[in-house]
Amino acid sequence: MILVADSGSSKTDWLLAFPGQPHLKLSTSGLNPYFLSEKEIARVIHEQAPELTSRAAQIQEIYFFGAGCSSPDRREMVSNALSQLFPKAFISVDSDLLGSAYATCGHNKGLCCVLGTGSNISFFDGEDVIDGKHGLGYVLGDEGSGTWFGKALIADYLYGNMPADVHAAFRKAHPLSKEQVIQRVYMKAGANSYLASFAEFLSSIKDTAYGKNLIGTGLLEFIETDIKSYPQYQDHVCHFVGSIAYFFSTELKALCAEHNIAVGKIIRHPIEDLMEFVLERNHVAES
Repeated sequence: MILVADSGSSKTDWLLAFPGQPHLKLSTSGLNPYFLSEKEIARVIHEQAPELTSRAAQIQEIYFFGAGCSSPDRREMVSNALSQLFPKAFISVDSDLLGSAYATCGHNKGLCCVLGTGSNISFFDGEDVIDGKHGLGYVLGDEGSGTWFGKALIADYLYGNMPADVHAAFRKAHPLSKEQVIQRVYMKAGANSYLASFAEFLSSIKDTAYGKNLIGTGLLEFIETDIKSYPQYQDHVCHFVGSIAYFFSTELKALCAEHNIAVGKIIRHPIEDLMEFVLERNHVAES
């Protein structure tokens, strides 16, 4: 059995491949090693994915691609947590950027963008992602991400900068006080995921002038700050993964066209494409 995971800060998608049978798909909370300890990662998997841990003896290979797994020490944290639960399995841990590149670019060169809870971008040379200067996290970066939009919405709501109808709709969906928001953001873990949860509201107002302006501003900031930081960005296809890219794909494509950016795949969840890539690569290696 081969187990593949695509982990963001909010959610982790798992896909278990059975020989000659349909794949088993399930989800757990996000497993970012910058926000969770090795012990906490193992606990989340054990508690939320008993369908996997009950098959630990049969799982032979695990390929984990996750947010926060760009440095060796963070990859080791995730690997150690997985080893506790799946002691017989070969374990590979890499960044979510590499997983997204495999799912979108395959074996071809291209730019791969993540627009989900957080945001990031990398250039894929056909074999590996090239280290870039992005991925600064939700405090310093994450342009155009769910967290970015969530922060903008909350700030406009608390400052009273929303149009009256939008303000009323937001208050009905999220009856929050300033004190509640401050406490949740600054005194509890998972502030990025909490902020990103408000981005869902943006879909309900996307046709309003306020919504159109906010969506355009966030996506344009990602284009200007992240995509255009690559001097040859117009020479390569630009792929996107994540819920923000998926739900605002129309707006994203229009802005990319204005800036002569060739758009390739836009995938909400790359897990299926990622499993297909892993199985194909393993098959070729065994041939």
